[in-house]
Amino acid sequence: MPSEEKGDYRNVPLSDVAGDSAPDKDSDAICLKPKMGLLNGVTVIVGSIIGSGIFVSPKGVLLGTGSVGLSLVVWISSGIFSMIGAFCYAELGCAITKSGADYAYIMESFGPFVAFIRLWVECMIVRPCSQAVVALTFSFYVLRPIFPDCEPPDASVRFLAVLCILILTFVNCWDVKWSMNVQNVFTFGKLFALAIIIITGLVQLGYGQTQHFTFEGSESDITKIALSFYSGLFAYNGWNYLNFVIEELKNPHVNLPKAIFISCILVTVVYTLTVVAFHTTLSVPEVLGAEAVAVTFADALYGKMAWIMPVFVAMSTYGGVNGILFTSSRLFYSGAEHGQMPRILSMIQVKHLTPAPAVIAMALLSILYLCSSDIYALINYVGFATWLAIGLAVVCLPYLRWKQPNLNRPIKVHLIFPIVYIIATIFITVVPMMADPVGTGFGALIIATGVPVYLIFIYWENKPKAIRKVFDSVTCTLQKLLVVVPAEKSS
Repeated sequence: MPSEEKGDYRNVPLSDVAGDSAPDKDSDAICLKPKMGLLNGVTVIVGSIIGSGIFVSPKGVLLGTGSVGLSLVVWISSGIFSMIGAFCYAELGCAITKSGADYAYIMESFGPFVAFIRLWVECMIVRPCSQAVVALTFSFYVLRPIFPDCEPPDASVRFLAVLCILILTFVNCWDVKWSMNVQNVFTFGKLFALAIIIITGLVQLGYGQTQHFTFEGSESDITKIALSFYSGLFAYNGWNYLNFVIEELKNPHVNLPKAIFISCILVTVVYTLTVVAFHTTLSVPEVLGAEAVAVTFADALYGKMAWIMPVFVAMSTYGGVNGILFTSSRLFYSGAEHGQMPRILSMIQVKHLTPAPAVIAMALLSILYLCSSDIYALINYVGFATWLAIGLAVVCLPYLRWKQPNLNRPIKVHLIFPIVYIIATIFITVVPMMADPVGTGFGALIIATGVPVYLIFIYWENKPKAIRKVFDSVTCTLQKLLVVVPAEKSS
């Protein structure tokens, strides 16, 4: 959404907005507070990465590789690739301590237009679509035990997905600590579920179930292997989410790199061992034919207790929805702070000190996409843009080394890391573009819709007075309704 002009709403007295909730003059500034420690940082990353991917779609990697051996190579390579990108983000996040992650880095390096296009695609399509898909996955697996022999009704699945988003919206608007508690509980829950799978796999290995671990049938088509990396990297998606909320992280120069290092290693080990566990029991055709690999695995081994796996998948996806909502709302907030989103989204709830308008905006967009039957198509169309944007953010590292050599960098990675990451990003984006030029074309058209929005609502600054008055009136009304004010600088 575009930004409105700055108007008189910034001069509205706090007492008029907040009433009795207005803080005393001597109280702390109204702004986002650093309430997250190292453990919270780890659970944000791990909870955001581990959603439905590892439970549902290892077959995407197997489809592009053709063999268990090559699929394991892709899983490990995807983890290493994500870790390299995460270390690049650690330098950028400690040098530019602003919420918004790659959006903030691109803004600093390449200016407002390129940053807005990134913001437009991420906020208007990728994030809300992703949250809608994860919420749908959650509701599907909650209803699965109730409908064991048939598909749950579509209306029921969508209604439960909406309910999931609304509950978590309330939690995230009420208190950052509440949302962190949800993230902690469900992150430990999903790790417990994966531990059960891994232990089962180790027992199976002890019985000599290693017949599926070969490179027979490995794919030789480079484009298909590149597409398998899309599936692998989709499962690792979320390693950069802590950077979106860095302003709320205690001692970020220390905790950000530690959280990244712990999380990426943990997830890579857990994912690899989980895929190994699946293939101790399931053959390549069985995995390719499975609707949800984890559920098929449980059906084969757990007997009457197989119902626990849909429950674990539901827990995992619920935590995933919370992680996406928490971090994505800070992207809306950051965009509004830079004047590229409606200013109301940069305001803080005076009592709870949460970016409530940004959280609500993210939730409403996600619910809107739940009404669409083409959510997956939209994500596929703009998927390449996500990796291009992350690659562009990594380009910011050597660019800023050149342009701003004196920038304070508490962490400084070797330049070989961004170079390797950039080359790999080119490979995993260009090759699939060549394999699917029609889908890439549709994605480019969707991205291009941000250009007129930028020109009309942001580049054109001298708007007529009547339009500015409408913006100011709407903002003031929402400000009073939500009891929010512009963020202040913390003393």
